[in-house]
Amino acid sequence: MEIFSGLYAFVWQDYTENNCNSYLITGKKNILIDPGHLHLFGHVTRGLNAAKLPLEKIDVVIVTHGHPDHMEAIAKFEKPTLLAMNRAEHEFIRKLAGHYIRIPEPDFFIGEGDLTIGEHYFKVMVTPGHTPASICLYWPEKKALFTGDVVFAQGIGRTDLPGGSGKQLKESIKRLASLDVEHLFSGHGNIVSGRKAVQENFQIIEKHWFSYL
Repeated sequence: MEIFSGLYAFVWQDYTENNCNSYLITGKKNILIDPGHLHLFGHVTRGLNAAKLPLEKIDVVIVTHGHPDHMEAIAKFEKPTLLAMNRAEHEFIRKLAGHYIRIPEPDFFIGEGDLTIGEHYFKVMVTPGHTPASICLYWPEKKALFTGDVVFAQGIGRTDLPGGSGKQLKESIKRLASLDVEHLFSGHGNIVSGRKAVQENFQIIEKHWFSYL
């Protein structure tokens, strides 16, 4: 589904299996955010086909956090496609996985601050709570926010998994709510579009979820 010129959303809609939404940003450099589970990668393949973009034309895969439903399908990619994620998140998930699951080494790490890939400029925000070092990407030009599993449409990420923290998640959400956002693209569920709708979504979260954190 093309959201606007240069952005496609591959929204996971089969709730019988857990998988994440994936997002494709196109341009001089093509970026895929959160490729999802390896065995469920078909929905991304279909989306790329619809966008007429071969897999090998993806320049950078960005992973918001280290849970398998967001990063396992990076095994589908070969060089020169690059993998990027937060260093602390990578170290956490690698330690958590132990010797049972091979966690690939990122080609570069991203942390709090500015990120430019091709003509695309982002603000990276380290937003712990769901995991120790989840990242969110804010795209100022489009006023778009990619939240991974920190914030959903009328919901928030779990804090009961290893490394989760309700206190940290609340502070992370407060930071995100201060941004000028017209499109909220979460890791699961529906997209929230329109500045008023995004603001109302943060208000709903504060009213109904903060007391549980």
